[in-house]
Amino acid sequence: MLKSLSDEALIALPWLWEFWALEHQLPPEGDWRSWVILGGRGAGKTRAGAEWVRGQVEGARPAEPGRACRVALVGETLDQVREVMVFGDSGLLACSPPDRRPKWEATRQRLVWPNGAVAQVFSAHEPEALRGPQFDAAWVDELAKWKRGEEAWDMLQFGLRLGDHPQQVITTTPRNVAVLKAILANPTTVMTHAPTEANRANLAPSFLEEVRARYGGTRLGRQELEGVLIEDAEDALWTSAGLDVARIDRAPELSRVVVAVDPPVTGHKGSDDCGIVVVGVVTQGPPGNWHAVVLEDASVSAAKPTVWARAALEAMARHGAERLVAEVNQGGDLVEEVIRQIDPLVPFRAVRATRGKAARAEPVAALYEQGRVQHLRGLAALEDQMCRMTTQGYAGAGSPDRVDALVWAIHEVLILPARHHRRPQLRALG
Repeated sequence: MLKSLSDEALIALPWLWEFWALEHQLPPEGDWRSWVILGGRGAGKTRAGAEWVRGQVEGARPAEPGRACRVALVGETLDQVREVMVFGDSGLLACSPPDRRPKWEATRQRLVWPNGAVAQVFSAHEPEALRGPQFDAAWVDELAKWKRGEEAWDMLQFGLRLGDHPQQVITTTPRNVAVLKAILANPTTVMTHAPTEANRANLAPSFLEEVRARYGGTRLGRQELEGVLIEDAEDALWTSAGLDVARIDRAPELSRVVVAVDPPVTGHKGSDDCGIVVVGVVTQGPPGNWHAVVLEDASVSAAKPTVWARAALEAMARHGAERLVAEVNQGGDLVEEVIRQIDPLVPFRAVRATRGKAARAEPVAALYEQGRVQHLRGLAALEDQMCRMTTQGYAGAGSPDRVDALVWAIHEVLILPARHHRRPQLRALG
């Protein structure tokens, strides 16, 4: 194919972005106002933003006008706009072909293209600087970490008023901030998404190995590497920050391991998941000093009773668990019967909920606050549910099956032993 091209075509090829771009780096079709590119670190967001601006300002020939001629470049600080969006390795100057490369006017903090198009630089720390200027296009970078995000965004929207159809691109690693969630919820917004891994051809292998080893399977990793927006519900019993503090790389020597199960009501395609969580405990000193480690979330989706029962027993075998704990509110004796059909001798404890989910979860959340529960990596689905469990109930869709199983497991290894330890003391005092 390359041999078939003319010399002029070969010279132009490096600058033909549509030829090189990954799917998430190309703007979606349709009549949108805002295009949000959510991605992990190194996923190619900056290059996509710079190339989109190029596509807006460049005409068919260097001196001919493009679709846009007044562009706002907005980052967290002026330095970051200059060093990343303008002069960076994937910035506007690096992406522009020699005959269309804009010139940087340092005194006026702007880029000027050969066809007269202008891109002006702004800091999100100074929203008022956006009051007055007007634009027909804008590139917003790392909006989710702006300290004055809502103010700066609002001022930009008032200025984005030139031309027939002004548009903007937002390149950011996601964070749980109101301004980003509001933009994503707007019907005139479109989104593309990619993890860090999508751009692996342009990243050092050692970088990927290091970040995978350190952050893989964590909520921070899902945000920073997978580019997933992780939300904590208002009044949540657990938070992302708190769970990150509780994470460890390997479990200590454990004194006991249990598997807890929250069975679904039915076993058809529309059923809730079956929560299956494995928890170990270190029993040093009195029960009030014991601490637990969540080892695995072995939950299964929309499973028949025999499927989830077998999955729970397999989790017991993997971890050498001493007991299987299962809630029986929905299935009654059938829960134990299903399990014993597979393993008649399994050590089994039936538990029955007498309080609501939030009330049962609160004492477990308190143990996390005391630093008495830790997590291994790879528990992202469980942790997502935990951060949606509030004092008023579950704020997510469906049922918090994984959280329910976790709560029963922590009750078994920490809360029940502490209660049994206190009772003889109370009798002695009486």
